[in-house]
Amino acid sequence: MNSSCTSFEAEFRAIYPRLRRFAYSLTSQPADADDLLQRASERALRNFAKFEQGTRFDSWMFQLTRNLWIDTVRARGRRANREVPEEAGLGVGHDPRPATHAAIDLQKAMQAMAKLPEEQREIVALILIDGMGYRETAEVLDLPIGTVSSRLVRGRKALLELLGEGKDD
Repeated sequence: MNSSCTSFEAEFRAIYPRLRRFAYSLTSQPADADDLLQRASERALRNFAKFEQGTRFDSWMFQLTRNLWIDTVRARGRRANREVPEEAGLGVGHDPRPATHAAIDLQKAMQAMAKLPEEQREIVALILIDGMGYRETAEVLDLPIGTVSSRLVRGRKALLELLGEGKDD
């Protein structure tokens, strides 16, 4: 194994949990998140020689993952006229009785996240779930920091309303 692969593996291992949470927040489905993360890691490994040493590996990976998701969404839109809708197979093999109250709460939260506009969902996922800072999120998404801030405020408010917790404010 050459040093480039070793370096990639070390960098990737360090951010894998964060990147997986981000992929899940984009896709809203564990299997889709795993597929997205697999494709992102393959592309990153293939292009690791192009990665500029001294820059942030995690930002590079988040951007790569986001771009792959955008490509996936576009491709799904083009296939929609030829294939059965994804919703038709969502209930197959699904146990409707969650094991714990935490699972129910997480499911409600992820359903509410899925209802947010994508531009808000990305920012909510990166800042509130992953713990990124505003500036880092702005860099990853290539947006002005003010846009990140306003989308986070709107996304957080919408999420609380969807969860039934923002009505008293």
